[in-house]
Order: sequence, then structure tokens, then C-alpha cells
Amino acid sequence: MVFKRRDRRPIWRIVVDFFYPRGGWTRAAHYVKHRIRRLPDTPEKISRGIAAGVFTTFTPFYGLHFVIAAGLSLLMRGNVFASLLATFFGNPLTYIPIGYASLGTGYLLLGRPFDAKLIGIGEDIPEDFCALGCQFANAFSDLWHNFMAMFTPATADWRGLIDFYHEVFYPYMIGGIIPGLICGTVAYYFAVPLITAYQKRRKKALRAKLEQLTKKTPSADDAGQ
Repeated sequence: MVFKRRDRRPIWRIVVDFFYPRGGWTRAAHYVKHRIRRLPDTPEKISRGIAAGVFTTFTPFYGLHFVIAAGLSLLMRGNVFASLLATFFGNPLTYIPIGYASLGTGYLLLGRPFDAKLIGIGEDIPEDFCALGCQFANAFSDLWHNFMAMFTPATADWRGLIDFYHEVFYPYMIGGIIPGLICGTVAYYFAVPLITAYQKRRKKALRAKLEQLTKKTPSADDAGQ
């Protein structure tokens, strides 16, 4: 199995490793690259999976990126495992530029002025300002509160979610399409030659190793003498 671990991590370790992997994000990037290159599939199919995963990171459907990437990969006849690994293109180090590109493009398409303070960039930002990640967290909290309100005496309040939809989610959703397609396409054409070269080099190395083992193994005639 490609993803099977020898040691089972507790939930708290999984959460910590998501935000800051052991060894840092550089080591995590090398791990993902190593896994992608060793996937047993054609370079084109693996690269289509990578493109699907990279595109998915420009969507605002946080928590569903694995599902969306896998679905897109199946539609594109790409490698599903590659698409899941490629979603790590969106991480705490890249969420700000991804959010800036998606929201900025969305506001431009909607013909509305975009304020970079929306994602916590700029001067004179109030201390109690809720940046992009905070707004998504508050939206999930409000959604959960309204869901539980159906079963408890609590009162549902949709005003915060409505504002979030118009100010963040909808611009993010339509704005992420263009930069997502651009980055996904670049990732595809960048990955195909790299994976092709790696697979050829690996096959050559395996063939050479097999020839060495064949030479060292005595034949049946030699063994009988």
C-alpha cells in the first residue's frame, strides 16, 4: 500500500503534523514529491491527478479538498492518489497567496473593489480584525450552531453566513477558477517530463540491478558441474 504507515499516529499528532509536519514543510514537500514520482502509473495520468489536486486548492471548500480532488481526477482520468497528494500544494505557507489570487480575481470579475485587508494584508489592520482563516472558522462555527438549533432551544442566525457568502465564499469560488486552471495546467506540463525522466531512470536502474543479480546467480548447468 502506498499510504500505509508502520506506526499509527494519534489524532492530536495528525492535527499538529498538518499545520507543521515533523521536519518542516521542506521535508514534507520532498516526501510528497517522492511519493508522486513512485506511483505505478503513466506520467500523463499522474500529472492529470496532480493538476486536479492543485486546482482544488484554489476552491473555498475547505475540509472537502480530498473529495473534490479525487472526483476531478476521476473525471479527468487521472491518478487519484496523485490528486490527493497534490492538495498539499495548499498549506499554511501558501494559503495567503492562494486566497489573495482567488479573492482578488473574484472581486475583479464581480466588478467590485478588493481590499487586501480582507486576508490580513496591509496597514492599519485593527487588532480584533478577523482575517480569512478566522472568517472561515467563524462560518463553520455559525453553520454548526444553526444545525444544532434544529434540535435545541437555540435560535438560528443566518446573517453572519449570508455576509460571509457574499463577501468571501462566492468571490473566492468564482475567482479561484482562473488561477486554479493556470496553476493546474502549469503543474501538468511541468510534471509530465519530470515523471517521465524519473520513471525511465528508475527502470534503467532496476534493469541494471536485475542483470547484476542474474550474473551472480549460478545457472543450472554450472550448479550440476
